[in-house]
Amino acid sequence: VQLQASGGGLVQAGGSLRLSCAVSGRTRTFNYYAVGWFRQAPGKEREFVGGISRSGDSTYYGDSVKGRFTISRDNAANTVYLQMNSLKPEDTAVYYCAAGATRWGPRLEPSDFGSWGQGTQVTVSS
Repeated sequence: VQLQASGGGLVQAGGSLRLSCAVSGRTRTFNYYAVGWFRQAPGKEREFVGGISRSGDSTYYGDSVKGRFTISRDNAANTVYLQMNSLKPEDTAVYYCAAGATRWGPRLEPSDFGSWGQGTQVTVSS
């Protein structure tokens, strides 16, 4: 499976951004894949942001983004979205989407996913 994240940029604190993750696979259809979002700031470990199940009826979020970020998926467009509202300077990081989850639950780890996109930079200015 291949993933392409996009939509990052520079935004002021309190603003919003929407990231997209386009998913394509040669042997599996899009709705086969649960998709996760992670982020990594300089000098820090990769952090779980959130995830959405194959059908879209189940989502989980990291504690630091609950109530501000929303994940959705458009199966017709083979795309998963990360809507980020009320952004804070501490949200500054490279954001990655991932697929090929080996387990599903509320606290996912990078090791739970086998395929990764290239990342998109999000910078929130104060």
